[in-house]
Amino acid sequence: MLQVVALEEGDLAALQAFKSKISHDPQGVLNSWNDSRHFCEWEGITCGRWHKRVIALDLMSKPLNGSLSPHIGNLSCLREINLINNTIQGEIPREFGRLLRLEALLLSNNSLVGRIPANLSYCSGLTVLTLGCNKLEGIIPFEFVALYKLKRLALHRNNLTGGIPPFLGNLTSLKSVSLAGNSFGGNIPESLGQLKELEALGISGNNLSGIIHPSIYNLSFLAIFSVSRNQIHGSLPQSLGLAFPNLKLFQIGQNFFSGSIPISLSNASKLEYIEIAYNSFFGKLSVNFGGMRNLSYLNLVFRSGESDEMRFMDSLANCSKLRVLGLGGNQFRGALPHSIANLSSQLQILDLGYNQFHGSIPSGIGNLVNLYSLEMEENQFTGTIPKEMGKLLNLQGLDFSGNHFSGEIPSTLGNLSLLFQIFFNNNNLSGVIPYSLGNLKQLAFLEVSKNELSGTIPEDIFNISYLSNSLDLGQNHFVGSIPPRIGNLKALRSFVVSNNDLSGEIPSELGLCSSLEEIYLAGNFFHGSIPSFFKTSRGIRKVDLSRNNLSGQIPLFLQALSLEYLNLSFNDFEGKLTKGIFANASAISVIGCSRLCGGIPELQLPKCTENKSSSQKISQKLKIIFLTLSAFSGLVIVSFFIFYWHKRRRGPSRQPSIPMMRKSLPKMSYQSLFKATDGFSSTRLIGVGSFGSVYKGVLDEDRTIVAIKFGE
Repeated sequence: MLQVVALEEGDLAALQAFKSKISHDPQGVLNSWNDSRHFCEWEGITCGRWHKRVIALDLMSKPLNGSLSPHIGNLSCLREINLINNTIQGEIPREFGRLLRLEALLLSNNSLVGRIPANLSYCSGLTVLTLGCNKLEGIIPFEFVALYKLKRLALHRNNLTGGIPPFLGNLTSLKSVSLAGNSFGGNIPESLGQLKELEALGISGNNLSGIIHPSIYNLSFLAIFSVSRNQIHGSLPQSLGLAFPNLKLFQIGQNFFSGSIPISLSNASKLEYIEIAYNSFFGKLSVNFGGMRNLSYLNLVFRSGESDEMRFMDSLANCSKLRVLGLGGNQFRGALPHSIANLSSQLQILDLGYNQFHGSIPSGIGNLVNLYSLEMEENQFTGTIPKEMGKLLNLQGLDFSGNHFSGEIPSTLGNLSLLFQIFFNNNNLSGVIPYSLGNLKQLAFLEVSKNELSGTIPEDIFNISYLSNSLDLGQNHFVGSIPPRIGNLKALRSFVVSNNDLSGEIPSELGLCSSLEEIYLAGNFFHGSIPSFFKTSRGIRKVDLSRNNLSGQIPLFLQALSLEYLNLSFNDFEGKLTKGIFANASAISVIGCSRLCGGIPELQLPKCTENKSSSQKISQKLKIIFLTLSAFSGLVIVSFFIFYWHKRRRGPSRQPSIPMMRKSLPKMSYQSLFKATDGFSSTRLIGVGSFGSVYKGVLDEDRTIVAIKFGE
């Protein structure tokens, strides 16, 4: 009896030590862990039926924060530890190796670090070991060869290295092996073909190479076969669909598989998920998907080029649970089959982008009422965008860019209130932007550049306050001005209207777009000066105002912005650029601004003359006063000089009368002197001394040459 009490007290002490290592318990699940009740009644604790010893510790998804106490190793009757989905940190204590009765250790989805303790191999009764989604490192311990009862091994999404150990093939009870998302390298061990009970093999996202040994394709119980995102090569066996009759998930994308896709895949009628994209498959796709009644995901990428290769689409009409159809990035050619209208009404994602489809889009596409993403970019589609698109009320993403669509943007798109993004750029669309697009209150991207659209920019689209990522209207034929309501788009990051026929001044309301990072207004007819709102637009990184009619000086506040790119070329800006402004020549272009001067040498602007330097100018009013006084003093001195010269010439006995002196020295205005010296030009300067400056002047009336002195 005393021994039983001592053992129970040992369990109590171990649990209290566990609690002491938990630093944060947001749900208060450990509040019940107190002396008011027996520990067998504490939340998450299960005790044995015939004794009050802890056999299970289950605090899954509580979300506890802290570390693991090594005293857990004293719970000698413990069979299960389940701490999945918490925030447990630190290392897995080596003391866990003392839990000789442990059958299940579940620590996935935490923040555990360090190596996997090799002495877990002492827990020879382990059937489940899940340590996935942590930060564990190192190799899979060789000692695990002793875990011969192990049925489920999950080490996915850690930082494990080395190779997949061949000894796993000796653990013949294994039904599930999940090693995905690590850094395992080398070949896939041939010994895995010995795991005749294996139902799930997940080794995606590693650095595995080589071929898959044929013995692995004989694992007839396999339901999950996931080897994507490695460097595996070789071909698939033609008997694939027959060898894997229970296959539900087949994921081999982003490898180097080659050859053809086996027709026998048609026999794998239990398939729900097929992902074979981004390999080197070629040849005609002849798989009949019609028998795969549970198929929900199909993503294919291969090289064919057959004229009738899209006939497989007809068989997909029987896949009533299909939700994702990804055919992007192939070389499919020809017209889109009308059978697309018969695809599952549950279809949510349809990706046909980056192919060579031509012709028009069947109007029956409006039947796919649950679509939320439709991608047909970079094909050769022609014709108009079907108005039936307005029936796709769940649509969120629409990408028709890079085709040859013509005609108008259908106004029925205004019905799609959930639309998040529209990409119609690089087509031949014409007409105006429908005002109905202003109804799309969830729209964050609207890109219609490189079309033939015309008219004014509809003000309704500036009521879409959610338009936060991109508004791209460039390379069209829009006229008029940018509406002041542009300021409503507070969250807009990129605004592009380059290469249109817009005019007027750049609206100051753009400064209300406080999230703006890129603004492209090039190639229009905007006039006026650079608006002052740029002074407070600290988030702007790229600005292109080139090829407009902007004028005035380039404001100094632009140098305070952290610009990656600034293009002011081919405008009518004037004045001096100091060397401190725009010191990064790669970030600015002022080509074609002939009235600018100065700046850093890399800008290749002419030097500024002193009288044109704004920093050297005296205010206009003071200059006039100074020149007037100087001219008056100069006239007095010149008059005296002429009088003295005339007197010496005639001798002392002949004194000129006052009327004669007035005749020889006529009164002259400042304007006349200014004109006679070409504005006191340096080319007319005769000499400079302590008495002042003497200029050569030519009078208009009789071309008389006179000397004009300016006093200091």
